[in-house]
Amino acid sequence: MPEVSEQEYNQTRLQQIHEALGSGMFVYVRKLLQHMPAYDLALILESSTSKSRPVLWQLIDPEFHGDVLEELNEEVRKGILKSMRPEKLAAVAEGMDVDDLAEVLRTLPDSIYNEVLNSMDEQDRSRVETALSYEEDTAGGIMNTDTITLRPDVTVDVVLRYLRLKGNLPDSTDSFYVVNRQNKFRGAVSIAALVTAKADVIVSSLINEEIEAVQAQMSEQDVAQLFERHDWFSAPVIDEEGHLLGRITIDDVIDIIREDAEHSMMSMAGLDGEADTFAPVIESTKQRSVWLGVNLITAILAVAVTSMFEGVFQQLAILAVLNSLVPSMGGVAGNQTLTLVIRGMALGHVGESNARSLLSKEVAVGFLNGVIWATLIGTVVAVWKQDLMLGGVIAFAMLMNMVAAGLAGVCIPLILKRLKIDPALAGSVILTTVTDVVGIFAFLGTATLLLT
Repeated sequence: MPEVSEQEYNQTRLQQIHEALGSGMFVYVRKLLQHMPAYDLALILESSTSKSRPVLWQLIDPEFHGDVLEELNEEVRKGILKSMRPEKLAAVAEGMDVDDLAEVLRTLPDSIYNEVLNSMDEQDRSRVETALSYEEDTAGGIMNTDTITLRPDVTVDVVLRYLRLKGNLPDSTDSFYVVNRQNKFRGAVSIAALVTAKADVIVSSLINEEIEAVQAQMSEQDVAQLFERHDWFSAPVIDEEGHLLGRITIDDVIDIIREDAEHSMMSMAGLDGEADTFAPVIESTKQRSVWLGVNLITAILAVAVTSMFEGVFQQLAILAVLNSLVPSMGGVAGNQTLTLVIRGMALGHVGESNARSLLSKEVAVGFLNGVIWATLIGTVVAVWKQDLMLGGVIAFAMLMNMVAAGLAGVCIPLILKRLKIDPALAGSVILTTVTDVVGIFAFLGTATLLLT
């Protein structure tokens, strides 16, 4: 039998669940959902219509509600939370990790937010409030407080006896953090070092002082880059005075990388990275209308430039046929450069120190591509219309626009970043406007001067 891909399997399972729901076979659906991990349950909810989600949510075992909420994207999670009573939400919060619970609480109305906090015991409430005191996209905002700390002056035997009494370790634990009596971070001891050391060895002699602690105010993107650079599995988080606050684990970093990738992809189309695929029609229309309005304004600008040469079109109809060619080629070339630069900025490869070198390189690439394609297109047009001057006009316009595309593809994201505007969100629209205006003006302007 041919092997079934994961995507095909998920689609088959989703169809099976929806058909059962449509037939009113709720007991059967409940049994199907019982054996699924939290990630798959979240995928089922995200792949269902907004009308089906409340029913599916009721059929999921309440014991797993917290785990499923952690896996859902923000927009779908908001919809689920709106349908939950405060006391139910408070019960779900008990089993959630601190970082995930903090993320959920940030999306709640103040009344429900306070009710959930008041339902917690003092220790859990203190941990969540610590996480909430930091911005959402910082190390402090994504950290977990489930750390096991050691004193530097105790022996390995004491530590091992303590761990046996404790029974369970927090998920993704690869190291224990050593702190002094003021809770200031001293370093980390790996589990491997601990279990292979002799019983009478002092913890301070096992400390790996090269472990780099993460400042709580550091951005989550910088945290992800540190994990990539050092191949970390976890990292301690400290405040400005060096006090240990919590830790960040690799699963948190994977979420950051995935969310950043989704954000960049969706932003290119002017959509929110957490957009709900099956959101209600009115809501989706509102979200997209703003960006369509921006696109309309930029398109009107290109039309306005074209209208300046209306008389030329009346004299040479062929110009109307060829007019879209130059802007189109410039747009593709510019978007190639724009995507490359935005990716480089996200990875930390591009900054003020090397921006000039990158600009020179991309302008040179634009010029060389311009020469190649201008020669090809100019020759084709000249032979096709038996008009050498017309071929020269479109070749010149193509060259100018390809150079402008390379220049704009580098400058636009750098300028937007300096203005604290997301280049992935606004860069493509601005670039398209530049290549359209430059391409149209270069082609029709040159044609006006030389052909009329």
